[in-house]
Amino acid sequence: MKVAVVGATGYVGGRLVPELLAAGHEVRCLARNPARLDGVEWRLKVDVVAADVLDRASMVAALEGIEAVYYLVHAMGHSGDFERTDRLGAVNTRTAAEQAGVSRIIYLGGLGEDDVERLSTHLASRHEVGRLLAGGTVSVTELRAAVIIGSGSASFEMLRHLDEVLPAMICPRWVTRTRCQPIAVADVLFYLVAVLDHPETSGEVLEIGGPDVLTYREMMDRYAAIAGLRRRLIIPVPLLTPRLSSHWVNLVTPLPYGLARPLVDSLINDVVVAPARDIRRLVDHEPYTLDEAIERALAVVGDLNIKTSWMDSAPASTPASPMPQDPHWAGGTIYEDHQEIVSDADPAALFAVVSGVGAARGWYVARPLWALRGWLDKVIGGVGMRRGRRHPDELRIGDALDFFRVEAYEPPHLLRLRAEMKVPGDAWLEWRISSDAAGHTQLHQLARFHPRGVSGRAYWWALLPVHKVIWKKLAERLVVTAEGRRPATPGSRA
Repeated sequence: MKVAVVGATGYVGGRLVPELLAAGHEVRCLARNPARLDGVEWRLKVDVVAADVLDRASMVAALEGIEAVYYLVHAMGHSGDFERTDRLGAVNTRTAAEQAGVSRIIYLGGLGEDDVERLSTHLASRHEVGRLLAGGTVSVTELRAAVIIGSGSASFEMLRHLDEVLPAMICPRWVTRTRCQPIAVADVLFYLVAVLDHPETSGEVLEIGGPDVLTYREMMDRYAAIAGLRRRLIIPVPLLTPRLSSHWVNLVTPLPYGLARPLVDSLINDVVVAPARDIRRLVDHEPYTLDEAIERALAVVGDLNIKTSWMDSAPASTPASPMPQDPHWAGGTIYEDHQEIVSDADPAALFAVVSGVGAARGWYVARPLWALRGWLDKVIGGVGMRRGRRHPDELRIGDALDFFRVEAYEPPHLLRLRAEMKVPGDAWLEWRISSDAAGHTQLHQLARFHPRGVSGRAYWWALLPVHKVIWKKLAERLVVTAEGRRPATPGSRA
């Protein structure tokens, strides 16, 4: 079919497009800013059209010739009245679909009872959007899901960071009482694609969830067990309101308050699939368990294997992987120090200097501090600096280099080292070398740190003044050595 995805730059939409292509559909992506899709690997396989759900005329033009529309946008977390914005977007899309002759709309909403008085503002808005879309002449299939388990989803990232940062939590009493039926993002994508092949789902409100029904406290316990964390001490109290809880979530996780507030508000509602609306009575599929979903997410990002997520901005290989258009906090909190210097040195010569760091040559700046760090690492059971390197000039992926290990080596452009010293998190040091239009050589040095818990964050901020000086001086000395003189155009940025 010819299908349009409204919200292709979002969390679910960005993963849905390749699934639709794999199923043989012709896909058109509607985006307010089409440039946000330039970095995805399937960009050349789809038609990308600039359109905004708040601009009805642009939607009518963009849906011309389309048979089915996936509506995957919502304004939660944006500034202003997100309910009003969602309402306007739904009405405009419904009207545009009618005028363009679309035969079907597929909408992903939120689980929860239809009693508006008992629903949170967020869930009530999700249900209202479904009713508005279905209020016209175009048939609508509404799928309702609760917590989506996959790195980058707001609900999962909130769960993940609360578990990883805090050894103990004072929580509202409903955290131990409210029931939830989470679902893996891979299963959400399966159902979204499958309903196109099941005409009996047209005009239905269908609920999707995994096989596990548990409280939010039980979800946190399951995550801690799978991630290898100690079980968190959770103290339920009656006085902690959703507003106060939202500020707490904003403080200890990367989620902004505007996104945390509606999410926390939604946690007061039971979100469990009703048997009468269970999609499995129409679509035969066995979803992943919660444990399996968490394991799949952690297999590609986070503390267990973060290198396949943000390190190279590579396209995702599984539905749980982060995408280039995901929020900046997807996959976890990342601290960075970026140094950039423009040089007259030959790129190959500069790369030779960069790839020759460590061992006998040392680290060019603050040598006593590097030696002290290596000694301290050895004292506390780390690898220390004594490993040196296999060869003074040559490197291979997997080589030990002092207390680093070579993770990426692509001469004469890229060298990335992964730290193996004892630190409360994961750390990388990376250099990229390129040439600009004027023929100058550019050195990009990037130090990245993925903290683990409160100690990781304290470690980064405590050493930041020293590290900023060291990283800046290191980049400058590498260029000086390659040029044989002072750098021509130094300039650094954090």
